[in-house]
Amino acid sequence: MERVRKIPGILLGVLILSLTVAACTSAPITTKQDASQVKYVLKFNHVLTESETFHKGFMKWAQRVGERTNGGLEIQVFHSAQLGLEENIIEQLRQGAPLGLSTDSARLGMYVPEIAVINAPYFLDSIDDVAKLKELFTIKQWAKELEEKYGIKIVSFNWVQGPRHMVSNRPIRNPGDMQGLRIRVPGAPVWQQTMRSFGAEPVALPFGEVYIGMEQKEVEGADLVYRNVTEAKLFEVARYMSETRHILLINFEVVSKQFFDSLPPEYQKILIEECDKAGTETSQEMEKEVAQLKTELTQKGMIIVEDVNVVDFRRASEETYEVLQLTNIRDKLYEEMGKK
Repeated sequence: MERVRKIPGILLGVLILSLTVAACTSAPITTKQDASQVKYVLKFNHVLTESETFHKGFMKWAQRVGERTNGGLEIQVFHSAQLGLEENIIEQLRQGAPLGLSTDSARLGMYVPEIAVINAPYFLDSIDDVAKLKELFTIKQWAKELEEKYGIKIVSFNWVQGPRHMVSNRPIRNPGDMQGLRIRVPGAPVWQQTMRSFGAEPVALPFGEVYIGMEQKEVEGADLVYRNVTEAKLFEVARYMSETRHILLINFEVVSKQFFDSLPPEYQKILIEECDKAGTETSQEMEKEVAQLKTELTQKGMIIVEDVNVVDFRRASEETYEVLQLTNIRDKLYEEMGKK
């Protein structure tokens, strides 16, 4: 992983944002492919590296959309947050920029607070549970609100990276082992409160800064899925991976509602169908590769802590639902799913 050291973080962020805005505002949403066909271009951004399984899944999605539309709709995939940070991309696509993004419900909860429950601790346990969400009445109402009030179109949330675990330099078996630890989390309330409910101190950092943050002792740990740890080489700065399984990481693929509405109906249908299909395939692939990733990390010298007291972590996580007033909405969704 390349790490920029010479340009201060704030200056680099401003530079990236300026260039991204300029590119998106100066380029038209569509370009003439020939006299009979309009070509649509969607720039899709994600924070993971080029070798991540999710990136390969996004490329598969892009290829299939291109094939089914005969090149009429092109998805250009940008890895490693090349177009900017997630929060900046969301604001740009809200304004109609032809952008898409892989994000999560915790960040979308900044607009529709209750949707953050989907990434709350121990909310769901399996890919099969996730597949049920899109048919729920409440979920459909949230998606409608994101579109109509905020210009954010959810294309799919069939993309499951797997359970998040604790990465640190001490073994974590109980919430008591996390007391006072400075843990990196994304900058959204549900992620931060989850760490507080375990007794840790949340520190908001972009994913690309986790390695340096741990190397320089700015943070003492992070909560991530296995593939994140191998790809970001965090085994070089952390000794333990403790299987807390505290969040099933469900990713939302979103695009500009204005851009989506500009597409022909057939293209809209293809965009959604192929995103859901690639998401399901990629999620299943990531689930299968966990055993291999654990072996790789062990060979790199990392210790996998499997005897975690998940019961105590679940009990502690109830504080997150209470503080963020998500208990009732969680129970409502469970009822709609027939889960409880």
